[in-house]
Amino acid sequence: MFAGLYRFTRHCLIVALAVWPAAALAQESPAPAADLKLPQINNFAPAKEDKPLALGDGQITLSAQLTEDGTEITRGLVWRVFRPEAGDDGKLPLVASAQGGTSAFTLDPGSYLVHASFGRAGATKRITVTKTARRENLVLDAGGLKLDAVLAGGVKIPPEKLRFSIYEVGAADDDDRALIIPDVKPGAVVGLNAGTYHVVSTYGSVNAIIRSDIRVEAGKLTEATVEHRAAELTMKLVRDHGGEAIADTSWSILTNSGDPIRETVGAFASMVLAEGDYTIVAKNRDRIYQRDFTVEGGHNTEVEVLATEATATGDDIIDGAD
Repeated sequence: MFAGLYRFTRHCLIVALAVWPAAALAQESPAPAADLKLPQINNFAPAKEDKPLALGDGQITLSAQLTEDGTEITRGLVWRVFRPEAGDDGKLPLVASAQGGTSAFTLDPGSYLVHASFGRAGATKRITVTKTARRENLVLDAGGLKLDAVLAGGVKIPPEKLRFSIYEVGAADDDDRALIIPDVKPGAVVGLNAGTYHVVSTYGSVNAIIRSDIRVEAGKLTEATVEHRAAELTMKLVRDHGGEAIADTSWSILTNSGDPIRETVGAFASMVLAEGDYTIVAKNRDRIYQRDFTVEGGHNTEVEVLATEATATGDDIIDGAD
């Protein structure tokens, strides 16, 4: 029924790579989400509130860097230290955690699994703690991704009407891809492990959608800008050209094949639509009016649908086109 809901447009992708110093990365990377999935650690048990995290007489200092030859990350890291043996509940017990940059831990001597996360990038390593102070370093093999979008001619899109979702690459359908980060704001820097990601840019909330595969390189900031072929329409039902909008109007937008893609109610109906041909249907009381309209990318406009003096009622359609 909703075939043609998404009308994908041709787009251009601009990608810029820059060396990404660890300090800059730490300042702009968003705080890690509470539901962060830990690579190579399927389940872990959080520390109980009535018990302090484990302390002992072994000393270990942990540091991390984006690449093998990169500088240490000084801010924005989240460290988690686990016992390697699962507990009775089948989860790895969390024994210590810290935030910031390089961190020192005092633990009982023994073997542990340590996980370092930086934004959505992370790495896991098995370490051994002894009574002799030691130091371990983790290489995250990570970079950053900064996303934005424009209209034809480089026209800026209002940030509040633009969002991105980042998926794993692999499946042909978004429903089958693993969603890594939803609702990324334009201009935000996201830390990610090096690799290729499927990025979906949505302008508005209807069908202005662009998809791109973007590669993130370790130690670099990848800046990607996509071009949307879409426009924002404001529709009103009027009795004469330039007249006042008629209140209590219901609106339906159909594709050129007749598939409905959006319905709304109000004297003024505003929405973003992908470039293409549409039929605008306005219903007021028992009368229905329609107009065919072509959306041109980057040309935001006000569209009038004329309410003629015809007396048709019920499901009869009165053509209000020019």
